[in-house]
Amino acid sequence: MTEQLHEIMGNGSEKLYEIRTHAAGPGGSLPLTPEMLLNAPSGDLFGLSQNVGMGWKPSKLKGKQYLLLSTQGGIRKEDGSPVALGYHTGHWEVGLLMQAAAQEITESGGVPFAGFVSDPCDGRSQGTEGMFDSLPYRNDAAIVFRRLARSLPTRRGVLGVATCDKGLPAMLMALAGLHDLPGVIVPGGVTLPPTEGEDAGKIQTIGARYANGEMTLEAAADLGCRACATPGGGCQFLGTAATAQVIAEALGLTVPHAALAPSGQPVWEEMARQSARAMMALEAKGIRMKDVVTDAAIHNAMAVHAAFGGSTNLLLHIPAIAHAAGLRIPSVQDWIRINKAVPRLVSVLPNGPEYHPTVRVFLAGGVPEVMLHLRRLGVLKLDALTATGETLDTVLDWWEKSERRQKMRSLLLEMDGVDPDQVIMNPETAKERGLTSTVTFPMGNLAPEGSVIKSTSIDPSVVGEDGVYRHRGQAKVFTTEKAAIAAIKQGGIQAGDILVLIGRGPSGTGMEETYQLTSALKHLPFGKYVSLVTDARFSGVSTGACIGHVGPEALAGEPLGKLRDGDTIDIVVDRTNLEGTVHFIGHGDQLLTPEEGAQVLAAREPHPGLAPDPKLPQDTRLWAALQAASGGTWAGSVYDVDRIVAVLEAGKKALEQSAAAQEEPLSERIE
Repeated sequence: MTEQLHEIMGNGSEKLYEIRTHAAGPGGSLPLTPEMLLNAPSGDLFGLSQNVGMGWKPSKLKGKQYLLLSTQGGIRKEDGSPVALGYHTGHWEVGLLMQAAAQEITESGGVPFAGFVSDPCDGRSQGTEGMFDSLPYRNDAAIVFRRLARSLPTRRGVLGVATCDKGLPAMLMALAGLHDLPGVIVPGGVTLPPTEGEDAGKIQTIGARYANGEMTLEAAADLGCRACATPGGGCQFLGTAATAQVIAEALGLTVPHAALAPSGQPVWEEMARQSARAMMALEAKGIRMKDVVTDAAIHNAMAVHAAFGGSTNLLLHIPAIAHAAGLRIPSVQDWIRINKAVPRLVSVLPNGPEYHPTVRVFLAGGVPEVMLHLRRLGVLKLDALTATGETLDTVLDWWEKSERRQKMRSLLLEMDGVDPDQVIMNPETAKERGLTSTVTFPMGNLAPEGSVIKSTSIDPSVVGEDGVYRHRGQAKVFTTEKAAIAAIKQGGIQAGDILVLIGRGPSGTGMEETYQLTSALKHLPFGKYVSLVTDARFSGVSTGACIGHVGPEALAGEPLGKLRDGDTIDIVVDRTNLEGTVHFIGHGDQLLTPEEGAQVLAAREPHPGLAPDPKLPQDTRLWAALQAASGGTWAGSVYDVDRIVAVLEAGKKALEQSAAAQEEPLSERIE
């Protein structure tokens, strides 16, 4: 035996050879009836054998069966210490929610099942090739969740437990697509901020700040160690993870006051038991997903997104949820209409004006508190059903008078000295404090299909007194995020520049997030004087004058991909009227009208460095092609099966016609 083989196989032990070849099997008998044996599918009968084989008592098999689906990751000991790490805190503790929900089902006489599809961490993959799989993961995970649900034919309802940037949107899409089952979402909660230190969003900028002399090595190491102050839950800011929790509740898919609960604490664990009771009650009443996820629910989700100042990534996820539910997909015009009607009311990281962590938003009343204000404004669909089986109007009546509301808001004042009405404001206070509507969709000769900017998070000091952000500057064009971040760290980007990152849309990188760039610009002194334009997308914690989702993407042969260093770009974003433009208007000192600029770009060749990333996975290339055939990013990057089939059929016919033409004799083709 070689030394390496010996190290692998070890010395062995006599216990290795204590092997049994048969066993007595579980005691008792299955609760079968003649009717079951005569008419039940063999799968149902074999399932009972599997259930007792896993240790379930035969006498308890008669209860209704419910499925718990989760994004749980990692392996924990009973004391919570790690055996194997998960990808992030967001899925580290959700097994405790699963356990609490399962116990509630069991105590009610039901039979719980559990399945898992773990999720990645967008923070961990920032600036790496792991980001190429981030958005595509969402569609794949939703498919697997639905396959798991359908593969347990005896389930009577589904409870989805998830937290973070892609796992929770995937779970929402999955449950929305299970039209004829009752379903409830259990948000996995948030982690706490350090008592002294930096939140998990700011901490992701330590490299850029160190490179620019803004912090020491010792400070970076110390602050980085404490950023995730508790081991479970999504990040402490209103990024994509927290926004997705908010949207889950706004859709009516959670019990009241569920989003943003502090992970690991009693109020969080009790939410799982409440959710299990809600799911069983929905099943008893015959209320299904199609009764909850309606056009009214989608409207409410968009309104709450605007009021919170949520992540622009939800512009991808809410349409995808609507598509999964078989509903009309909201258009850009719908987003504009709702954002004009709904003021931002929440002061929270990363938007401000005061940078409260998400746990304070929870204590201030969370989603139902915000919806109370929106109800008074008349912008909600109050007859929408919720996971409680009651209408939204009834839920808000309960919340307004509840002891829970009073005690939570009092706790915030007692513990942190923070007035809850300064975290979740009424419209009048929000206006006085300068909060503006959430998103704007700039158009122009660089974005003929549109783009998006979280305009509410542009630094107020660079916005005119008329509420308009204006920036005319020279482009510095990059075809990789790595080159762009190197330029930021090495002094290649200066105040007044317009940083342009191209070829990072779906077909280039899987539409990567570029938080490396946006966070560096936020936390460097000159960053607020730099604009960013890209066909990639942003992290939910991103802020500043950052224009993303530019369509068509550069690799489609469109205007953005034809820019060069030194081109002059003109950006105008009206934060009051939610109107904006992004135009190429010349090169250097030579200025053109937007119309003339469009003609110049049309005649140009693509940027010489423009190409799909050479390390783009084949899986992601397939995703990019399928979502493009389905309407692209503005339709939610979904898989529209009918459209995909139509494209494939048209392609097959075109290939057949081309092959037939190739086979015709030359004389016939000339004639």
